[in-house]
Amino acid sequence: MERLPEPELMNDPAQAKAYAHADFEDAHSAIVAHFCRIFGKHEKPHAVLDLGCGPADISIRFARLYPDCRIDAVDGAHFMLEQARTRIEHAGLQHQISLHLQCLPDCELPQKNYQAIVSNSLLHHLHDPQSLWTTIRRYAVPGTAIFICDLYRPQTLGQAEDLVSRYAAGEPEILRRDFHNSLLAAFTPDEVQDQLDTAGLQGLKLEPISDRHLLVSGRLQGT
Repeated sequence: MERLPEPELMNDPAQAKAYAHADFEDAHSAIVAHFCRIFGKHEKPHAVLDLGCGPADISIRFARLYPDCRIDAVDGAHFMLEQARTRIEHAGLQHQISLHLQCLPDCELPQKNYQAIVSNSLLHHLHDPQSLWTTIRRYAVPGTAIFICDLYRPQTLGQAEDLVSRYAAGEPEILRRDFHNSLLAAFTPDEVQDQLDTAGLQGLKLEPISDRHLLVSGRLQGT
């Protein structure tokens, strides 16, 4: 099945609100658990970059996991960051998480480099996937923990529809529609591996971690 790109920014107010209030507990808890599995429970990054943070659920989870870290959370959608700001204030984590309205790959951030760079469900939105990998190379140094989670594209339209029925049956129509479109816009594991090779990031490991998610992880190697 060929890839069908979707809009890069989720900047509709209703879309941002629905996404912020959706139940991603199982999937997002698993993401944090995979980070601990790969990098160890004693990893203590003091500067974390969250690319495509959306309503900041992943940033909040990392802030709670590493209470001494500072997180720069980046998203290009104004309404998503409005939802993120509300959630961060509700969690009392304003001292840890800073929000940045910027688009890849031209973002300008406070840190020159980060000890960890994370991203969840950004890659499939990008019309040029190298925007993500270029940004990672720009803000990582040898030893930086790289942790990129995203959907991967099913082989058939029927498989995509089955995944929507299985995981989003009880969600609002706007979320079911977006999930379906995101599955069709996602890259296959082979396509992501080609992206990594092009970016000179062959040292990172790519693995499926569910029937719909893949993970790219590892430490940036010296060049």
